[in-house]
Amino acid sequence: MRRGFTHQLNSSALDPGQRQLRIEGLGLHFGELVALDDVSLEIRQGEIMAIIGPNGAGKTSLLNCISGLYRPQKGRILFTNRGEHDTTRLSPDRIARLGIARSFQNIELFRHMSVLDNLLSGCSIHMKAGLLSCMLYWGKAEREQLAFRRFVEDIVDLLEIAAVRKQTVESLAYGLQKRVELGRALAMKPALLLLDEPMAGMNSEEKEDMARFILDVNEEHGITIVLIEHDMGVIMDISDRIAVLNFGSKIAEGSPDEIRADQAVIHAYLGDE
Repeated sequence: MRRGFTHQLNSSALDPGQRQLRIEGLGLHFGELVALDDVSLEIRQGEIMAIIGPNGAGKTSLLNCISGLYRPQKGRILFTNRGEHDTTRLSPDRIARLGIARSFQNIELFRHMSVLDNLLSGCSIHMKAGLLSCMLYWGKAEREQLAFRRFVEDIVDLLEIAAVRKQTVESLAYGLQKRVELGRALAMKPALLLLDEPMAGMNSEEKEDMARFILDVNEEHGITIVLIEHDMGVIMDISDRIAVLNFGSKIAEGSPDEIRADQAVIHAYLGDE
């Protein structure tokens, strides 16, 4: 049985269903290539919102704008977490401190470090002790480090990776590495979690486990999730709402049942059975 979290995992002060992220008329281009064309979207606190569409539709570009890796040429992004913040021009580290974390389609872990050290690296944005204290490991820095270690151990239990917690990431199977990347994002204590194809390359059993962990994070800890995934079975099972992109434009938005029946989506992406 999992023990309770010694720290609050979700830092959001919103009530479920309140607007947490608002994307207004987002435009992004790279020279003549239009990645996003007037995309608007609202994300509500506590929901799982899936972003789907063909390859090259602009899905990852949208997540990159939200997380600060890309700066759009048009539109704005408003994030609400203990106040409303215009994050359109903020750096990735400032956006992370406000409560937005993400995982990547291609695993971006410290491969020669242990699982625990990778998870602790996610906590670094919240460490308040000065550099000298951290180096000498005394006083406030020592208390802070111990608290974060307890928090990280909770994440280890949540994701069922205790058996590999001291192993280096490079020694782990691919599915376990994807869990560690999810764990590092959780260590940032996000109110909003962006997941870019968290199940890519997994077998069916690994996908079932990852879907269960995503649901646990969402339902037990109230973390809002924006998810890119190509497995339509998973998307239809775990998503509350779905937005569909095609050639950088949003062509549909709604519940899984509404998206499944939308003719524009069927033509552009899902296809006829």
